[in-house]
Amino acid sequence: MSRLLAVDLAKSYRLLNHGPTVLVSSAAGERSNVMAAAWAMPLDFDPPKVAVVIDKATHTRELIEASGEFVLNLPCRAQAAAVLRAGGADGRQVDKFAHSGLSRIPAQEVAAPRVDGCIAYLECKVISEPLNQQRYDLFIGEVVAAEADAEVFADGHWRFDDEAKRSLHYIAGGAFFATGEAFEVGK
Repeated sequence: MSRLLAVDLAKSYRLLNHGPTVLVSSAAGERSNVMAAAWAMPLDFDPPKVAVVIDKATHTRELIEASGEFVLNLPCRAQAAAVLRAGGADGRQVDKFAHSGLSRIPAQEVAAPRVDGCIAYLECKVISEPLNQQRYDLFIGEVVAAEADAEVFADGHWRFDDEAKRSLHYIAGGAFFATGEAFEVGK
C-alpha cells in the first residue's frame, strides 16, 4: 500500500490541474457506487472547490443528490482496465466495485468510500447549485480533505517516475494516455 501524504487544501487544486480522468465514488445509506469521469477540474482556491459533470441518468448522481457528498479518486495507469469496466457498467444493475475489481476504503471526512490504490483523493461536499446541476449536470464540491501518494506527489508537485503510477487521461472508445515526462521552461 502506498504511503498517503496529506495535501494542504490550498494546494489541492494541483491534484486535478493536469486534467486526469477520475473515479467518482458516492454513497447514501447502505448503497455505494463508483463511476469514471473525464470532465473534472479545479474551480477555486479558498475554500478549494472542484467541478465535475455527472449525468442525470447515473446511479452515482442519485447517491450524490441523496448524500451531498462525493470523492474524486485519481486512478493510475495500473488501474486503466478497472476504470474502463467501472465506466461501462450501470451501478443500478451491478456492484460496480466488484464488477470492475476495485475495492472500497473509508474516506476521512465523508461517508462516500475512496477507491483503494488510487494516487490521490479529494473528498468533497456538494455546494448546491440547482440550475447548474439540472441544466448542465455540473456539480460543484468543496474539498474538505485531500491526500496523495507520497511517491508521486510531494511538495505540491507531481513526479511520475513509476510508469504504473502515472495518471490516466481518457480519450474515447477505450483509449487512454498516461501523463508523460515533465519538463520546466525557464522563468
